[in-house]
Amino acid sequence: MLIPPGFEQKSIETSLGRMAYYTATGEMWAIAQSETASPTLVFLHGLGGGSSAYEWSKVYPAFASRYRILAPDLIGWGRSNHPERDYKPEDYIKTIGEFLEQTCEEPVTVIASSLTAAFTIRAAIDRPELFKSLILTNPSGLSDFGNDYKNSFFAQLVKTPILDRLLYTTAIATPGGIQSFLEQRQFAQPKRIYNEIVEAYLESATQPNAEYAALSFVRGDCCFDLARYMPQLTVPTAMLWGKQTQFVSYEVGKRLADQARDAVQQFEVLEDVGLTPQLELPAVTIGIIEGFLQELATNS
Repeated sequence: MLIPPGFEQKSIETSLGRMAYYTATGEMWAIAQSETASPTLVFLHGLGGGSSAYEWSKVYPAFASRYRILAPDLIGWGRSNHPERDYKPEDYIKTIGEFLEQTCEEPVTVIASSLTAAFTIRAAIDRPELFKSLILTNPSGLSDFGNDYKNSFFAQLVKTPILDRLLYTTAIATPGGIQSFLEQRQFAQPKRIYNEIVEAYLESATQPNAEYAALSFVRGDCCFDLARYMPQLTVPTAMLWGKQTQFVSYEVGKRLADQARDAVQQFEVLEDVGLTPQLELPAVTIGIIEGFLQELATNS
């Protein structure tokens, strides 16, 4: 997985194994020389074949001169450990909390994507003392308001033993499979996909035992109804929604936000963008996050 210039890989130990993360070094970013002197931003990637902290790598360097940056590979993804297990939402909710406990001394702003953003909401409900604010792109449990993702054709298909791993190695964790997923499910405009993105996703997807987390996601084992939890959210939150996402419509996103009107202070819809605005239009995403940070700070 590509690491931006001026960043280095570190790791912590969680209850499910080693979690790698990326942070600025003092040689390029003076901010990193004094980790406790500046506020921290934590960037959490979404789930899907080949996901990793690379997903935010075009965004987080823009903040490194003013913030301490932490961008982990979640357990089962990227360069973190890949335990052989069927992953559940609780695995990610717990390890997100463990990561924050071990790396942050004060409540922090967490910037998270898609299903991981939904895990982060639940982590913030369980442990609000760890969070200063949330900035979330396309947060969804993928089974919201009773619309069960597990009933989808592909989720049913990969529930077949042996066939699931065959599909992963021949149709998902390949250059063509990655390219197809990005074009059809993740990006609104395929012309915005370039070779580096495909290569970074492929490197993560082909790590030993990477299929365990990926197939758990595709089967729907990690999905849940986020609408059931939104009314419990108290941490100040801003949401950015790619209007062309293929997973959950922005209308559903607005319904989710309306479930927590006191907590969700901003809801921005970005036209002509899919699931990952941070990869598709990184400069625009940086500007929106800057605005969110200012607004959340003003209202806190």
